Amino acid sequence: MSILQVIIIAIVEGITEFLPISSTGHMIITESILGIDLTDPFIKAFTVSIQFGAILSVIVLYWKRFFQSMDFYYKLFVAFLPAAILGFTLHKYIEELLGNVVVVATTLLLGGILLLFVDKWFNKVEEKKEMTYLTALKIGLIQCISMIPGVSRSAATIVGGMSQKFSRTAAAEFSFFLAIPTMFGAMVLELYKNYKVFTPDKIHYLIVGNVVAFIVAALAIKFFITYLTKHGFKLFGYYRIIAGLAILILLALGYDLKFA
Repeated sequence: MSILQVIIIAIVEGITEFLPISSTGHMIITESILGIDLTDPFIKAFTVSIQFGAILSVIVLYWKRFFQSMDFYYKLFVAFLPAAILGFTLHKYIEELLGNVVVVATTLLLGGILLLFVDKWFNKVEEKKEMTYLTALKIGLIQCISMIPGVSRSAATIVGGMSQKFSRTAAAEFSFFLAIPTMFGAMVLELYKNYKVFTPDKIHYLIVGNVVAFIVAALAIKFFITYLTKHGFKLFGYYRIIAGLAILILLALGYDLKFA
């Protein structure tokens, strides 16, 4: 893997991680287009590890909001717990799905159609809505859907928050906060399994990837919050539909698309 490939992958990670368009699906597609061997343990570990840069961007942008009372962290933990349990239990099965191009394309398409109607379905907002433990658990359960490649963790948790009568902005911000333990947990698990692949000659890839992911994710978050508040989800829905259809059409035409 070259430095240019590292930068491209990190840019895609930074842009897609907090947007409702599926970072996993885009990372798989990007690495496939770049001709990178997705079965390489280093590539798998690297892809997950650069999420640290994206996580750090949330903490830096929202540090006043993130460092709150212990009650806030307890609720965040409750929301994180379902994905932690399910992810640990079904880890091998989820990895198998990651390489299924039809699954990624189909979930991109169906998720896009869903996003076209989300603003209309969940337009009832409670002013000064407070996060309860039960609400946090419900959002955490909905987050589990994003374990299917192409679904989008961000989309699942934001829609989950809106279904509980949070505003789009409030739901998106909680989604960002929930990403921290969720992504960090996935990163620690992957590093525990494959820490030996990070040999001294490859550490610079990790540093460059995280720095680029941090910068791009911070810019993406600022854009997303501004756009979402004013315009809603439709643009992201159309994008997902086009991406999903494009992949399915290429498959139908006989192109051999392999993500792993």
